[in-house]
Amino acid sequence: MFSDGRLCFGGDYNPEQWPASVWAEDVALMRQAGVNLVTVGVFAWSRLEPAPGRYTFDWLDEVLDLLHAGGIRVALATPTASPPPWFSAAHPGALPVTADGVRLHHGSRDTYCAAAPAYRTAALAIAGALADRYAHHPALALWRVHNEYGTTCHCEHTARAFRRWLADRHGDLAALNDAWVTSFWSQHYSDWTQISTPRATQYLANPGQLLDFRRFWSDTLLAAYREQRDLLHAANPAIPVTTNYVLGDWVPVDHARWAGEVDLVAVDHYPSAVDIGAEEQTALVGDLARGWARHGSRHRGDATSAWLLMESAPHQIHTTGRAHTKEPGRMTRHSLAHVARGSQGAMFFQWRAPVGGAERFHSALVPHAGPDSRVFREATALGAALHRLAEVDGQVEAGVALVVDAASGWALRHPGMPSDRLDHQQETAAAHRALWHAGYGCDIVLPGDPLTGYRLLVLPALYLTDDDTAQWVGEYVTGGGHLLATYLSGVADEHARVRLGGYPGALRDLLGVRVEEFHPLAADDQVRLSDGGTGRIWAETLRPTGAQVITAYAGGVLDGQPAITRHRAGSGTAWYVSTRPDDATYRRLLDEAARSAGLTPVCPDAPAGVEAVRRRAAAHGGWLFLFNHTDTPQRVPARGTDLLTATAVDEAVQLPPGGVAVLREH
Repeated sequence: MFSDGRLCFGGDYNPEQWPASVWAEDVALMRQAGVNLVTVGVFAWSRLEPAPGRYTFDWLDEVLDLLHAGGIRVALATPTASPPPWFSAAHPGALPVTADGVRLHHGSRDTYCAAAPAYRTAALAIAGALADRYAHHPALALWRVHNEYGTTCHCEHTARAFRRWLADRHGDLAALNDAWVTSFWSQHYSDWTQISTPRATQYLANPGQLLDFRRFWSDTLLAAYREQRDLLHAANPAIPVTTNYVLGDWVPVDHARWAGEVDLVAVDHYPSAVDIGAEEQTALVGDLARGWARHGSRHRGDATSAWLLMESAPHQIHTTGRAHTKEPGRMTRHSLAHVARGSQGAMFFQWRAPVGGAERFHSALVPHAGPDSRVFREATALGAALHRLAEVDGQVEAGVALVVDAASGWALRHPGMPSDRLDHQQETAAAHRALWHAGYGCDIVLPGDPLTGYRLLVLPALYLTDDDTAQWVGEYVTGGGHLLATYLSGVADEHARVRLGGYPGALRDLLGVRVEEFHPLAADDQVRLSDGGTGRIWAETLRPTGAQVITAYAGGVLDGQPAITRHRAGSGTAWYVSTRPDDATYRRLLDEAARSAGLTPVCPDAPAGVEAVRRRAAAHGGWLFLFNHTDTPQRVPARGTDLLTATAVDEAVQLPPGGVAVLREH
């Protein structure tokens, strides 16, 4: 099985990029650094199958044997994310086509259409050959299918598959025409053959079609994954199978709903901010991954919410236009922040920096400077730290549930929306950021998930709200729960059709408000609030229908009108926020909502800039992770044993600048 009682440490290893003389050195350095798991073969298809049906596994045999002899386990990848040149030459119809109708050519990665039968056949063939040879290799701990599913296409293979998918989803054309509101702009379809993918067109595409196309690709890519997974499971049911999730608004994958199909949720995370935003993003992704894993565990019938950070960058943050070098200690803080939130370790892309290729300057544990470098020394220290944290177990302490819905994010990106700044992911990040700075533990949930134990439910721009979701929220609140919903929640149904009668649509009565108009704000514009804060992105003409006004707009056309309200519903309370508050205001608001719901921060006495995460296990007590994200020493009242230093803490932890402590609490 995958877990052997240790936290994983390692990353993507690409021996095919190096002469065999380097392999023994790599294994020796891995042992020195404490590496115990590496991913092999991600982009090795052309080396494994240099011609159709001709396999060259001798080099991989040697690599896996070397790793096994060194005590290093392997996540063996199927290399299907990067077909070899011979495949593209033999099957040009399987190359991807853009929405503009341009067929892309070989010369990079992801040059395939996952709806093309030739590609799916070739992918299964190489996966089957690997399974036949390595399913029982003693080094094998995990199968990693593909790499970062997310590639889309608009070719004829896709169009035919899309039509079949639509027929399965809607049943008949009458239902599809109703869902897409095709009476608008004379788009009524009278034959399935009239429907294609949402190609580039004269003006705005149909929002229902765009939304369904995203859903189609999530299901199509999942089907491609399942084919390989089932083949690998059949070869050796004892070896778990996963695929690594890639994050970004361009990815047409509903990761939460994939979670029940993988044996282990695995994510790749590359922060894009270089300031404290990198730590905020790290916390959010850790909570997202844990939420996806928990959702998958319910499907599988187990109780674990463990997951794995499959890829991250050791010493760089790739931000717009440049690579920022991580400051000393930051790799460790980011890695342990993921472990605090349930990751079974910290894995990196990549082990050794290559001499050439498109990502020759990508971050690596062994950089171009070699092992005599700060990066490798810090990696070695991280390996030792992870070894000392093997006992950490249990669930993350969280009293707040934050709802995330991939389809709402897709729907809000339609170019026909009132503003091009509407973004479910960004609203999710803003709410999570406010909770993080206020010190509250947070779980990510899907609409319909069980809410037992959560005192506060947050809906950040839950734009698509079907009747079942509205009932789920309503029962939670009237049963005594506390809700905070932001603008654009409840506005549309599952097909992106606007609910009539005033916003926020399906949640209007529960929130006790009725919105008649919205006021999208320019990028450099803001509205003043009566509590001294400001709002950005959006504002609304809001009329209470039972709700109490907590904060009003100050100045401008909305002067004196409600901005934030609170409403009693049954035994619970429902807050409504009609703008995006500035970070400080949002933090105060969520702190007030959480405290009124009976919650307190994880570590109430932690000073500003110190992050606290607690994990609890019924049989073993708890572990408190503390991260000093400031450049000054910080004192945090706490008691226990610091696992990283093996020292007792009687009254308080003294954290150096950028320091970390992990306390086994008494």
